[in-house]
Amino acid sequence: MNIMQNKSIWIATALALLMGVTRFNHFGSATMLPDASYAVFFLGGVYLGRTRFAMALLAFLMIEAALVDYYVINFRDVSGWCVTSAYGFLLLAYAGLWFIGRWYAPRHDLTGKGLLGLSVTAVAAASLAFVIANVSFYLLAGYFGNMSAMEYSARVAQYFVPYIAVAVMYIGGAIILQMMYAILTGKQHGAKAF
Repeated sequence: MNIMQNKSIWIATALALLMGVTRFNHFGSATMLPDASYAVFFLGGVYLGRTRFAMALLAFLMIEAALVDYYVINFRDVSGWCVTSAYGFLLLAYAGLWFIGRWYAPRHDLTGKGLLGLSVTAVAAASLAFVIANVSFYLLAGYFGNMSAMEYSARVAQYFVPYIAVAVMYIGGAIILQMMYAILTGKQHGAKAF
């Protein structure tokens, strides 16, 4: 195998780097990009979910996410408020993103219909991950004993659109890169996922 020509290795490396450099801040700032984790797991499922090393990559990305969180909490003065007994449910949220992306992968192409399907699937996957992460946090964090589920939902709802929008933004960026690749290689007519 020529490592320079193996697209899967390049995609896996790009996804790992993207998460590593963005996981510091959920919504970004003037100096930091927003967290790409939702998009990374979804795109991993789309582009790599059917490769022979898919499960190892999924595990690697989950471990990377935890290590980045550990680093920023212990060495970068980022609050550890969100790291509670609910933290383990992020594994379920991220696996959901991955496997929905994997399910969608055979349908993915660069036609209008394909891109519409990708958009709907990405929004649904990110929405599911958001719900899993936030419901588990409400139930298990131990912070909300006096708060009703309706009040918690109302407070968390303000974050829903930004989380989904950030994921869709990164996924859109990946699709633009895929389109550029398809044009450069002459495979632009309904190009499949690499």
